[in-house]
Amino acid sequence: MVFKNLNIIEPILKAINAKGYSTPTPIQEQSIPILLKRKDLLGCAQTGTGKTAAFAIPILQHIYLDKQPNKGRRKIKALIVTPTRELAIQIADSFTDYGKFTGIKNTVVFGGVKQNPQTFALRQGVDILVATPGRLLDLMQQGYISLKDVEYFVLDEADHMLDMGFIHDIKKIVAKLPSQRQSLFFSATMPPDIIKLSGKILGTPEKVTINPEQATAERVHQSVYFVSKRAKSKLLIYLLKSDTYSSTLVFSRTKHGADKIVKLLKRASINAEAIHGNKSQGARQRALGNFKNGDTNVLVATDIAARGIDVSELALVVNYDLPNIAETYVHRIGRTARASASGIAISFCDVEEKAYLRDIQKLIDQQIPVVEEHPFIDDGTEEPNKPSRPPKKATQQSRYKKKGNSYQKHRRSDTRNKTNKQS
Repeated sequence: MVFKNLNIIEPILKAINAKGYSTPTPIQEQSIPILLKRKDLLGCAQTGTGKTAAFAIPILQHIYLDKQPNKGRRKIKALIVTPTRELAIQIADSFTDYGKFTGIKNTVVFGGVKQNPQTFALRQGVDILVATPGRLLDLMQQGYISLKDVEYFVLDEADHMLDMGFIHDIKKIVAKLPSQRQSLFFSATMPPDIIKLSGKILGTPEKVTINPEQATAERVHQSVYFVSKRAKSKLLIYLLKSDTYSSTLVFSRTKHGADKIVKLLKRASINAEAIHGNKSQGARQRALGNFKNGDTNVLVATDIAARGIDVSELALVVNYDLPNIAETYVHRIGRTARASASGIAISFCDVEEKAYLRDIQKLIDQQIPVVEEHPFIDDGTEEPNKPSRPPKKATQQSRYKKKGNSYQKHRRSDTRNKTNKQS
């Protein structure tokens, strides 16, 4: 199967060829024909499977074929809502790439930055809007955005929308959309809450499921190092200095942990930057830009901030902290196995994380090879949290000492009393 067999129009095919793509990924091959028939779609697919192109190409084609001759300012015909700024920017870039020969305009709006450049673009008129929920609702309330002309709606990364607490925002947005529209709903997992939400957004959708766990895990060369928590930074430095990786993405469980890892790497003369929710949007974009263009070799990220990091030929993913949700592991290692590419993923596992490792191996139906020899091996026999020694029981003398000189006074008083009794 090649793209030209999917009934894609020439301007978009030309853009696809310009990016060097010829063969669609499974999610693209299955979704594009459904969406070109203007049917609703419920897709289960993780980031990295090529799903952005799977919905961007049909939407661009519909708008291009339905385009009316110059009749005033452009109106928003397609709305794509996604949870993070980085992913929103990535999706907007994809629409720009695939629509470069169509004349279709898109823009992206997200919080954490001044709104003036975004509102200026909106005033000029756009066909496609990519947005994060908070900024979208804010600009709607200010009157900069109207959704009454939207014909194509995409809710992307729905499970992470719910994890981040956007459920009420999503309901407010959907309530403002026209009832007659084509709706697309993508999620990496399908728990009951997601299925319930999809039922409120979609009519009678077609369903496409890409098996992410096995597909991604099979393409990635995985290994695990058993190491104590306190030795993880030493192992990371050792590995990064032993091999020359062009780009390494390190996952930390917490924002504070990400910053700490960067400090330790810099002390070891390893150029690294962190990206997480506490960073300003400008700082996040600079760090991501430096990583993409090769100025920074190591990027340390939390899971939420990493959504939308799309680096071609990413050399290595390191799970500095194993995730407590097995599916998150698949998302992480998929960063180094974009589309049909392969990659390398290394995981550090301390004593407290062994249960997480078991869950991951059960999900991917694989035993991850253990690296038996390295300088910081931990056999897991030590107690992870050794209890501190209980405080010594206070003696009478120590209790008196806390009261200054009162102990000496009591001693003299006791001596006098004894003398009187004896006499």
